[in-house]
Amino acid sequence: MTEPTAARELPAAPAKVSFKKQMLQAREDAIIRAVNLLLAEKGFEAMTVDEVAASVGIAKASLYKHFPSKEDLAAAAMAYLMGQAQAFLDTLPEDMSPLQRLRAVVRWTMALKLAGEMPSLPSQNSTLRATLMGHKGYMDGLMDVSDRLGAWIEAAQAQGLINPELPAIAVLYTLYARACDPVLEFLRMGGQHTDAQIIDLVMSTCFDGLNTR
Repeated sequence: MTEPTAARELPAAPAKVSFKKQMLQAREDAIIRAVNLLLAEKGFEAMTVDEVAASVGIAKASLYKHFPSKEDLAAAAMAYLMGQAQAFLDTLPEDMSPLQRLRAVVRWTMALKLAGEMPSLPSQNSTLRATLMGHKGYMDGLMDVSDRLGAWIEAAQAQGLINPELPAIAVLYTLYARACDPVLEFLRMGGQHTDAQIIDLVMSTCFDGLNTR
């Protein structure tokens, strides 16, 4: 006679998030989206906490309950951007070559820039830099994205598709710089090219150089 099969334990039901927490998270998400757009439009120095609060439709005191400073607001927006970048990298097909992946990432960042969704931060700001360096979400995202791009750069160099004499870190920073490239806006102001054409032009100068081919 066989012994009765032991009853299987059912997986625990996910903890239910309270309505209050859902509302707080929704408000925080709205704040981050507003900061992201304001940073893209005005930059960190010109953006004010009052503008962020007005954009979301809340009192400044309520805003400070989520983010205690302007630097914390910018750090949260940058952490959100890194999350977007990680999600985009995850969508790249496995059969894409390292160089194709790099080109896809740069094209994506420039499209965000032209869409007004790329935060603009000062190159030198000690308080903001300290906040960013201490923000785990931002730093973890930055390291993950940099590691993946760095591996693709080295692979493309090994394949002879990127100059192997260039330090990989120099190539990485060159690609990162396209996310804040003023050439994009200058070409758009000229009114002679569509956004898609502008991206193609900058992609060509970035990856193919200026020499006649």
